[in-house]
Amino acid sequence: MKILVACELSEDALRQLRPLGSDLAYAPRLTAEELPASLAGVGVLVVDALRVRPSDIAGASALQLIVRAGPGPANVAVEEASTQGVVVSHCPNNDAAAIAELAFGLMLALDRQIVESTDCLNKGRWARGEFLHARGLAGRTLGLVGYDRSAEAIARRARAFEMQVVAWTPQLAPDRDVDREVEFCDWPREVARRSDVVVVLGAPETEQHVLIDDEFLEALAEGASLIHLAQIGVIDEAAVARAVQSRGLRVALDVHSAAPTADSGKFKSRLMPAAAVIGTQHVGPHTQQARDAIAAEIVRIVRTFLMSGDIVNGLNIAERSPAMWQLVCRVRDQVGVMASILDAIRADDINAQEISSRVFLGAKAALCTIALDERPSAAALDAVRAIPDVLHLELRAVV
Repeated sequence: MKILVACELSEDALRQLRPLGSDLAYAPRLTAEELPASLAGVGVLVVDALRVRPSDIAGASALQLIVRAGPGPANVAVEEASTQGVVVSHCPNNDAAAIAELAFGLMLALDRQIVESTDCLNKGRWARGEFLHARGLAGRTLGLVGYDRSAEAIARRARAFEMQVVAWTPQLAPDRDVDREVEFCDWPREVARRSDVVVVLGAPETEQHVLIDDEFLEALAEGASLIHLAQIGVIDEAAVARAVQSRGLRVALDVHSAAPTADSGKFKSRLMPAAAVIGTQHVGPHTQQARDAIAAEIVRIVRTFLMSGDIVNGLNIAERSPAMWQLVCRVRDQVGVMASILDAIRADDINAQEISSRVFLGAKAALCTIALDERPSAAALDAVRAIPDVLHLELRAVV
C-alpha cells in the first residue's frame, strides 16, 4: 500500500512508516493544487494543514485512511470521506503540554509586564518604576473557558502556582475522570465573575460560537487578564478592544482573525497596537516535544490500521450503527458459512450494517454478530438455522 506524507514529519517517524507500505512518498511542500494527481494509488494520506477537498477524496479510489497530524479534522472534507468509506483519524491530545506551557508563559508575561520591560531595555530606556506593580498569581483564581486535555494540563500547573481553578464547558463526557480540584460553573459569565485570569480554549467543534462578548467582559474584574488560545470566532475582538480601553483589561493572544494563511506575510490587528495587549503567532501547539508526540501517534495510527484493521482516534466512525437488530451466531469455522448466512438475509432485502467475528481457540468455531437494519422474517431465520455449520442462532433487539 502506498503512503503519502504531505506534511513535515521526523526522519525517525518516516523510518518507522517505510516498512508498513510498499511505497512511501514524502512531500511536505505539496500544495492543494498538486494533491489530486499525487493521490493516484495512495492508500494512506498524512496531512497537517493541507486542504483535502471532497473532489480529492472522491477521485482517490485506493484511499482508505487520512491521518490529520494534530487535533481535529482541520481542512479535511470529513463528510465526503464518510460517503466514500475513507477513515479520518487525528492526534487529539499530543499538544496539551505545549498549549499549557504557552498559557502560563503568556500569563506570567501579562502579570510581570515582561514584554513591555524588554521593549524598554531594547530602546535603551531604564524605567523600573513602571514595572513594580505586578499582582502575582499565587492565591488568584484562574478561569478556563472550555475544558479539554489542554485545560486539564493548565489546571495541573495552576496548582503549582497556588491558584484556584474554575471552569466552564458545555458538556462533560460521563466517563471522564474530571479533575476534582476544579470547580465547574454553569455559565461562561460565572467564570468571568470569579476569575482574575481567564484562558479561553473554546468549546467542542459542534459548539463553536462567540463566547467572549461584552457581557462576559463586563463580568470580569477591573484589570483582569484574558488569554486567547481558542479558535477564530470564539472571542468578539471589537468587544475586547473596548474592554482594554474602558476596563483596564490585559490581553494575550495566540490566535488572530487577521493572521495570514501562510507562515509569513503582512499583519495588522485592531488589538495589537494597544499597550495592554501582547501576542504570539499561533504557536501554541508547536514545540519539539509536541511534534515528537504527534509523529509517534501518526505511526501508531497507521501501523494499527495496516496491521490489524483497527481504527485509532477515528473522527468519522459511528459509535454504533443505526441497526435495530442483531443476529448472534455460533458457527463452525468453515469456508462459506458466513456467505451462506448473508445469502439468507439478502433474500429478505435486509442490509447487514456491521459484521464481527471472533474465532475460538483451536479455530474450530467462531462467534459472529451481524447488525441488521430490519428484523428478518421467520423464513430467513429458518434458512440460517438450516445451514449445517450454524450451531446456534439468536435474534436480539438492539436497545
